[in-house]
Amino acid sequence: MLDILQNSWPWYVAGPLIGLTVPLLLILGNKSFGISSSLRHICASCFPANISFFKYNWRQEFWNLIFVLGIFIGGFLAAQFLSDPNPVVVNENLKSELVQYSISDYSNLVPQDLFSWESLFTLRGFLLMVVGGFLVGFGTRYAGGCTSGHSIMGLSNLQWPSLVATICFMIGGFIMANYILPIILSL
Repeated sequence: MLDILQNSWPWYVAGPLIGLTVPLLLILGNKSFGISSSLRHICASCFPANISFFKYNWRQEFWNLIFVLGIFIGGFLAAQFLSDPNPVVVNENLKSELVQYSISDYSNLVPQDLFSWESLFTLRGFLLMVVGGFLVGFGTRYAGGCTSGHSIMGLSNLQWPSLVATICFMIGGFIMANYILPIILSL
């Protein structure tokens, strides 16, 4: 059993399991799946201010905060007790391409050459972590939700705005991965 939990699951197992959260949330509690709204709930609960965006009954969405807390706890437990001690397996073609960008450390899930305290203080690291994080947050707010809310919950409910948002997510990801990211990695 431990071996099953320590290895990657194929998409045809993991995808349906993620997809099953939508009907379970709807059937068991008439709740919508989404993660980005939890930041709004945290801000509304911790920083009560006279801001109209945070004036709502966040206690009705307390389950969402518990759900996100469960994600953090599950991630921590998985990293501590279920992680594979071997280096991440990376395709040889990708390795040869990444060497051109001075990326060669595959000891963690994310390359330490890009995501570490040392690289944060470089232009490349600042663009990837700080500017990228800001753009993800801004885009999530602008789109009215994140990929989990739109692409999992919204599409399963046949919501037109979620289809448009998901198409935009995919186009943006394609442009970023193929055109912008190589420029940033060259810095």
